[in-house]
Amino acid sequence: MTTNDSPVLRVSGRPVGRYVTRPELPARLSPRPYLHPVTTLAGTAVTELSPADHTHHLGVGVAVPDVEGYNFWGGRTYVRDQGPTELDNHGAQRHISFQLRDPDGFVEELRWVASGAELLRERRTVAATELTNAAWALDFTFSLTNVTPGLLSIGSPATNGRPGAAYGGFFWRARKERDAPHVFTSDREGEPAVHGSRADWLALAGSTWTLVLAGATEATRRDPWFVRTAEYPGVGSSLAHEERLPIESGDTVVRRVVTVVADGWLGRDEAAALVRKAVSQ
Repeated sequence: MTTNDSPVLRVSGRPVGRYVTRPELPARLSPRPYLHPVTTLAGTAVTELSPADHTHHLGVGVAVPDVEGYNFWGGRTYVRDQGPTELDNHGAQRHISFQLRDPDGFVEELRWVASGAELLRERRTVAATELTNAAWALDFTFSLTNVTPGLLSIGSPATNGRPGAAYGGFFWRARKERDAPHVFTSDREGEPAVHGSRADWLALAGSTWTLVLAGATEATRRDPWFVRTAEYPGVGSSLAHEERLPIESGDTVVRRVVTVVADGWLGRDEAAALVRKAVSQ
């Protein structure tokens, strides 16, 4: 259930995504704003919301499993030498206001709150742009500022002792179909080869659609990709891959991911060309 304050993103007048600002969700799911459904220009949905395999996966958004021990990802928390554990440590991202709100995008301010205290203040900028008659781009930037008086750090299950599980940051839970999607970059293909790698862009191709995610800043491109295709279809950009990411009091971490949302299957050259066009706009 949601409130009616849910802007619809449009590309040339066509709806391509709904942004839910104040979802009514249980604390265990780490409530946070999200985009769902996101669709291709032909209307094919390319996101999922609270699927049975991971009820805390909420379309497209920002989710972090460990901010100073607080869970802004949802679900269980990975505890070193113990494994996934149910803890009462969930935070929430709370919509404050829109600084800008247009049919093709918005600028939003959010508070990241846990145990009654604000840890991070976020500025989120989202824009939708038409690329071709069969593809559009979702430009998503988030800036996280430490508003506490001391150092904060962001971690992941990987930094807490679970190899290969460096999720946390921008995350896209994709459409689950009978067959697992195909994942590739400019020089790699398949989940084992792409997961944990650094690449300027990464493509996830389903039955009738392709997503091409690209780090649009130097800092974002340094973050490795988190990829799942066999267990479930999901792609994220890892803020804390091998080490925790420290944020000093008053400092800000900024990441920008641009995603091409296309009907049909894209080859490497076509994916690369659309990404170049999307990032340069």
